[in-house]
Amino acid sequence: MDLTQAIVLGIVQGLTEFLPISSSGHLLFSPKFFHWPEQSLEFDAVMHLATLIAVLFFFRKEVFKIKRAMIFKNPATQNFRRLGWIILIGTIPALALGAALATLPVNYFRSTEVAIIGLIGWAVVMFLADRALKIKQSVKQVQNIGWKQGIVIGLAQAIALIPGTSRSGITITVGLLQGTDRPTAARFSFLLGIPAILAAGLFSLVQISNNDFRDVDALGLLLGFAAALASGYLSIKFLIKFLEKYNLDIFVLYRIILGVILIGLFW
Repeated sequence: MDLTQAIVLGIVQGLTEFLPISSSGHLLFSPKFFHWPEQSLEFDAVMHLATLIAVLFFFRKEVFKIKRAMIFKNPATQNFRRLGWIILIGTIPALALGAALATLPVNYFRSTEVAIIGLIGWAVVMFLADRALKIKQSVKQVQNIGWKQGIVIGLAQAIALIPGTSRSGITITVGLLQGTDRPTAARFSFLLGIPAILAAGLFSLVQISNNDFRDVDALGLLLGFAAALASGYLSIKFLIKFLEKYNLDIFVLYRIILGVILIGLFW
């Protein structure tokens, strides 16, 4: 992997991990579009670490409140205590499905057809969910999300293991259907993603043997890490601010246009 590829893929990973446009779909297509070799497992692991640090840093206050509430039982912080348990339990479906899929061949779901179907299909669902949002009845603070809402969103997160779906896209979409407003759906999506991103990074590390590390391009990994960290943080900040004023239409349109372009490119 050359340095240009490392930087570009780092930026793509950081932006698409949190914007509802599918990181796996973009990382699957980018090497094909630029005629680059597929990124290594080492690179995947480093990218997950970078985006994990980005989301932890952005939500450091919320993470601290959740951690403190789960350690020290206090009626004043019971909402954050509940939120912590919802995040942990809501992550189980994605971990279970991920473990099951790990027994399949590596490229079982990594196909252009699957990713394009995911990009366009879930764009339509996102559009319909956004239109169904009822602001007056919505949850407006992430710590007020209830058990049923959180578990249903957690179940939806598991589907994001299929390329083209978008983890943030499907969890925000289901969050809207469960009665949260747009910024709260995004915030919960990112908090819920912390254990999932950590698990994905650890899984990549487990797949790497000691011999694989001997040929690692350290500079490429470092540049990719920095690019993913910066772009990831900025994409989180952008999306939450954006959803305070606007709906998801721009992302719906982007996914459909990208899907149509990719159909033309690959067929």
